[in-house]
Amino acid sequence: MNSSQALRLTLWLCSAHADQPTLTRKQTPAPAFKARRSGQTEIAIMRVAIPGGTGQVGTLLARAFHRDGHEVVVLSRSRKQAPWRVVQWDPANVGSWASELDGMDVVINLAGRSVNCRYTPSNRREILQSRTMSVEAVGRAIAQARRPPAVWLQASTATIYAHTYDVPNDDISGIVGGAEPGAPDTWRFSIEVATAWEKALDDAPVGATRRVKLRSAMIMSPDPGGIFDTLLALCRRGLGGSAGDGRQYVSWIHEADFIRAIYLLIEREIHGAINLAAPNPLPNREFMATLRRAWGTSIGLPATKWMLEVGAVLLKTETELILKSRRVIPGRLLREGFSFEYPHWPQAARELCAHFKTTGSQGKLPALFWGGPG
Repeated sequence: MNSSQALRLTLWLCSAHADQPTLTRKQTPAPAFKARRSGQTEIAIMRVAIPGGTGQVGTLLARAFHRDGHEVVVLSRSRKQAPWRVVQWDPANVGSWASELDGMDVVINLAGRSVNCRYTPSNRREILQSRTMSVEAVGRAIAQARRPPAVWLQASTATIYAHTYDVPNDDISGIVGGAEPGAPDTWRFSIEVATAWEKALDDAPVGATRRVKLRSAMIMSPDPGGIFDTLLALCRRGLGGSAGDGRQYVSWIHEADFIRAIYLLIEREIHGAINLAAPNPLPNREFMATLRRAWGTSIGLPATKWMLEVGAVLLKTETELILKSRRVIPGRLLREGFSFEYPHWPQAARELCAHFKTTGSQGKLPALFWGGPG
């Protein structure tokens, strides 16, 4: 870390501990500092690069950082209009885009092919390579930078953990999956992808740049096309009942807590794997019933396992997201003293539904099956 980076991050860390008011949705997340105009005081602005940041998660982060006064650049396969800079890149090769990482304070790599597909041999190859190759490319770009970023946050997934109904998996002693009796081949593939994804980060030759693996649960935001939009679309159509036997656990995190956790991971000297999940996962049956109540409907037709499997084939996708039990808790975040604004699903569901009603969306039912390593 050079002196310029150290100054910016020191100013940020100091202000991160100042008292902050109760947040509304429009104010979330709590910014650690705001940009100042030169001439008034020292400029304290983070420079944040988000490779693969044009999807739902990248947009959430870019929007939050941009709103809080930071400099944001998103690396994308194609140029797109946005309030922040968007630079074209090839995630398989180190090109001119690599200069964008030189002088950055934070890199958050989210790149990877969509997993909303059938896991055919060719799709499996693309899913795996799009993740590992992008990590390798980002690592080489950081390694050649004269002023490398202080921290690299790398997307991973809570899917890496074993299918379980009883003991929850935290990021300290959680059990990596793949060896569960009767686990479908598609589940094992997702875990193979996740472990390879994380190993690519471990192997990156980035020197002193701090590395963090983001094992994220489902991120709930009312934005169009996200998983909440999809699940709510089911409830609005009277289809939001339990899936399969309804016993499988659902791990989730509210968008506000996700963004606040990202800020904390930038602020603190934290390394390695971190579970980004609310501390209270719950069974699918209860999860969907709570969402129906929050929306104000009592009807929710269930879907049996065979119905989901047939639907997945017709929609050319997989059922992993809806049928695998992910009982994941944020052990390290809680040890760091992170306080969740939405620790329980009923509170989060009410807030998300209320916000949805003020904005509206068009939920797409096929996205119900989104899952896997992405």
